[in-house]
Amino acid sequence: MCLWEHLLLQLDHVNTLTKQLEKAIKDNPLCQKLMKLEGVGPIGALGLALRLGKGENFSNGRSASASIGLTPKQYSSGGKERIGHISKRSADKRLRSTLFQGALSVIAQVVNRPPRTNKDQWLLALIERRGKKVAAIALANKTVRTAYAILKNDLMYQPEKLA
Repeated sequence: MCLWEHLLLQLDHVNTLTKQLEKAIKDNPLCQKLMKLEGVGPIGALGLALRLGKGENFSNGRSASASIGLTPKQYSSGGKERIGHISKRSADKRLRSTLFQGALSVIAQVVNRPPRTNKDQWLLALIERRGKKVAAIALANKTVRTAYAILKNDLMYQPEKLA
C-alpha cells in the first residue's frame, strides 16, 4: 500500500469518526446545553457531559472542577489552611487540555474586541494582572463550575451582558 492510499484511508477514518461525534452531540441534549458555553466545542461538551453527568456525582462545582484538575491544591496542618498551586497532574488530562485550548481561543477573541459581557471584563482584568495562560486555566475552571450548575439545575446558559 503506497503512502497516498494510506492517507486516503486515514482521511476516510477521520470523516467516519467526525460523523459519529456529530451524531452523538446531536442526540445528547446535555451536550447541546454545554456547547453554549464560551470555549466549549463538541469534544469538550461530550467530555464534560460524560464526566459530570447530571451533577449527581459531585457535591459542588469546586469538586467537579477538582476532578478535572483545575483547582489549587489545599494543604492544612494544625488548623492552618494553605492554598498551593494548580498541578498539571490531573485526573482527566485530555478534558483539562481541551478546556484549556478552548479558553485560549476565547482569550484570543476577547483581547481583540471591546468587552460584551461581565465575564469578558473579568477576563481582561485577569489577563492584565496575571497573564494569558493563568487566565485560561481560571476561565476553564469557571467553565466547569458553570457547566456543573447548568447540568445540576437543568438551566440554559445566558451570559450577563454589559449594561
